Order: sequence, then structure tokens, then C-alpha cells
Amino acid sequence: MLAVALRRLLWIPPVLLVTSVAVFVLPRLLGGEVTRSVVRARSASSTPDPATEERLERELGLDRPVATQYLDWLVGAVRGDLGTSFTTRSPVGPEILAAAGVSLVLAALALTIALAVGVPLGALAAGRPDGTADRATRWGGAVALAVPEFVLGPVLVLVVAVGAGWLPALGWGSPQEAVLPVLTLAVWPAALVARLVRAETAEVLGHPSVRTAQAKGLSPRRTLLVHVVPRALTSVVAGAGPFLGGTLGGAVVVEVVFAVPGLGRSLAEAVGDRDLPVIQAGLVLVVAVALLAALVTELAQMAADPRLRP
Repeated sequence: MLAVALRRLLWIPPVLLVTSVAVFVLPRLLGGEVTRSVVRARSASSTPDPATEERLERELGLDRPVATQYLDWLVGAVRGDLGTSFTTRSPVGPEILAAAGVSLVLAALALTIALAVGVPLGALAAGRPDGTADRATRWGGAVALAVPEFVLGPVLVLVVAVGAGWLPALGWGSPQEAVLPVLTLAVWPAALVARLVRAETAEVLGHPSVRTAQAKGLSPRRTLLVHVVPRALTSVVAGAGPFLGGTLGGAVVVEVVFAVPGLGRSLAEAVGDRDLPVIQAGLVLVVAVALLAALVTELAQMAADPRLRP
């Protein structure tokens, strides 16, 4: 496992380097559009004059060759300096890290709820095929997987926050404000986990060896602990990477809908303002988190299932 971890870790810097080149160069192909967007973001004028654009290009360093800009940014990034925001004129690093912390907390809470709900529901549904719990889990899971976050979020706001007045509609400063965004983000992975656990549990319970063991007097509790739980956990661990990826993707929508000051909302605003330093740092950070999540998932899967070890 140590050799696998080292090999995967050695791949992370080259992937991040290629990602940084792409996210640095591609937006700059827009040319003067970047400068005009920054000017509009800083002033009320929607038609900046050429003199202002030229001055701002010099101020932001956009008048230099792209290769020079990238090398300067890369050297600063290695030292921990991710540049200065074009629109807020503040250091990007602290802003991005603070926003990423909010997004990780949001994703962690959503995944925790998804596991706490999805695993028991899947096991209960598989215990009695075609029973009430099984049918409810299948139909409910189908609906949950079909309804995207940008639909579910506004519906919860209208029903729970505006209509009933039970919870705040926007914000992230208190536990009450976190309920709706976390629930919105937890629905999709919970449905996916329930389906996965149901399928694995039904397959294990239907295996001839398990049926033989049960015929010889193996108790339901022993069956669950010895045969069902290890297989179900292995499958859930294997899907942890896609779960996290889907959760982070959905977090962008959820953060915008509920005004959560996370990384997704910061990136959405930065794209609208053509704030290149924020876009660059945010996208590189997202890729880094995805690579680390894939590594941790692979190692956890090998730890849970010795057959996968090299």
C-alpha cells in the first residue's frame, strides 16, 4: 500500500502543473475582454475608455507575455502567494482557503448524513425484497436522483423557509442556516448509497454459501456482521470518490442558491467578473482535492478488501 501511495503522490505535481497551465493560459486567450470585465466590475461604467483599459492592463500585468505572467505566478504559488484578486484587490490565498474550508465542511456534513441515511435504508430494503421499505427506497431513490440541486434548493426555500418559516433561507453563520444547504446536498448521495448498499446486500444474502450457512444455523446478526457489512462497506468506500466529486459539483449550485460563502460561490462570482487569480487558484485547488480524494479512496478500498492489494 505504501508503494501505491507513493506512486500516486508522485503523479499529483505533474497533473497540477498541467492544470495550472490550462487554467492560466485559456482565459487569457480572451484578450482585452478580461480587462474590460475587470473595469466594469470596478466601476459603474459598462463602456470603459481605451486609456483606462491600457492603464489597468499595466496595473494587472496583463500587458506582459503570457509565459512571463505564468512563470511569475507559478513561482509565487510555490511560495504560497496565489496573487491578488483583480476585483477585491486582496490576497487570493486567504480568501480561497477560507471559502474551501466552508465547502469542505458543507460536503462533509452532507456525506455524513448521506451515509447515516443511505446505508440503513439500503440494508433494510434488501432484507425484504419487494416489501414496503424496498419499494419506498427504490421509488424515493429514483426521485432523489432525478431532481437536481438547482431545483430541490429553491423548492426547500419556498416550502420550508418562506412558506413555513421554520428555517432561514440564506446564510451560513449558524446551525439553523446550515440545515437547508446540507439537506439539499445530501439527498443525491444518500439515494446513491442506498441503491448501492441494497444491491450489494441482496447479492450477498442470495449467495449459495450464505444460504447454506443460514440453513446450518447462522444467526441473522452473524450473517450481517460476517458477510453483509464487509461487502457493503467495500462498495461504499469504492464509491466515495464519485460521491465526493458529485457532492463538490453540487456544492457550487447549493452555495449560490443559499448564499453560502464557499469555494463554488467564489468561483461562480470570479468567472462572472473575469477575476483570473481567483479562478486559477480555485480550479487548481479543486483538482488537488479531487486527486487526494481519489488516492484516499483507493487506499481505503485496499485496506477494506485485501484482494485489491498489489
